[in-house]
Amino acid sequence: MKKRHISGIAALLLIISLVSCSTDGNVTNPKSKNRIYYDYFDTVSVIYDYSGSSDEEFTDVCYSLTGLMRTYHELFDIYNTYEGIVNIAYLNSMAGRGAVSVPDELIDFLEYCKDIYEKTDGYVNIAMGAVLSLWHDARTLGNSDPSNAALPDSAALAEAAKHCDIGDLVINREAGTVELRDPEMSLDVGAVAKGYAVERLADFLHDNGYNSYALDIGGNLRVVGTKPDGTGWQTGVKNPDLTGGYVHTFELSDGSAVTSGGYERYYIVDGRRYHHIIDKDTAMPAEHFASVTVVCEDSGLADALSTALFCMDIDAGRSIASALGVRDVIWVELDGTVKRLK
Repeated sequence: MKKRHISGIAALLLIISLVSCSTDGNVTNPKSKNRIYYDYFDTVSVIYDYSGSSDEEFTDVCYSLTGLMRTYHELFDIYNTYEGIVNIAYLNSMAGRGAVSVPDELIDFLEYCKDIYEKTDGYVNIAMGAVLSLWHDARTLGNSDPSNAALPDSAALAEAAKHCDIGDLVINREAGTVELRDPEMSLDVGAVAKGYAVERLADFLHDNGYNSYALDIGGNLRVVGTKPDGTGWQTGVKNPDLTGGYVHTFELSDGSAVTSGGYERYYIVDGRRYHHIIDKDTAMPAEHFASVTVVCEDSGLADALSTALFCMDIDAGRSIASALGVRDVIWVELDGTVKRLK
């Protein structure tokens, strides 16, 4: 499931506490373990265990976590359908054709997305698929054939923007159905899906009494508990100018950190860079910041809010972040200036 709308992958890295873990999965610290996966959400996923559990127990935990990742990867996929699964791609194919019976997990997620829409003043709108698909297609063509790179047609963007009303996403929990009333609309859940799924992994760990775990799912960082000595993990926000280093470092315990940035997924048209995070008001790439990092307990909120704050000015972002009680926000402005919520 390729994310069209969010986040500079691996903008958040465990930079100090995990140096004993090599990238091929070999561990020099006998009290820490990690496993790397490439099969979910079209990204690299790493599960770290600092609890001191046995190899057998860690294998069992990884089996459960990857099973959850597979479930949500397939359920939230906007490109592919799967036999026996009613997912986002199937819902999109049924737009304008009546209500569709869907699993409870999908209703839970879509209701969460509607709630996020309200909490972010509409800046995270999963009903923007018609607009985002035009940018996705233009970016894909531009990167594969740079000499013919072009912006999406402005008239097509204007027409697509007419089909992004989240009110046309109708959820009936009692009946177990979802309907896309506008036949021209489509859902793109890239701004929320991965973070939401990561939080479900954290729920599993919490519910089963596991502590001292860290999940890095394509740059969505979720720490469960603390290290055995009671300290957190040191993490950093990568310099968005890609010259190396970190613009800010901090310690993270039992929480999440997610960065959105326009510096890794983009294409060039007439010498100008156009990234993938699209402003709802202009249907064009947002131009406020180089990156925005949100630190809070819930990975789904961090994922969605990092996108929302990337698309609004800092005063509006401060107001929303404060109202939602997030731990911190790190804004990196276009000139490299770093500002924080706290």
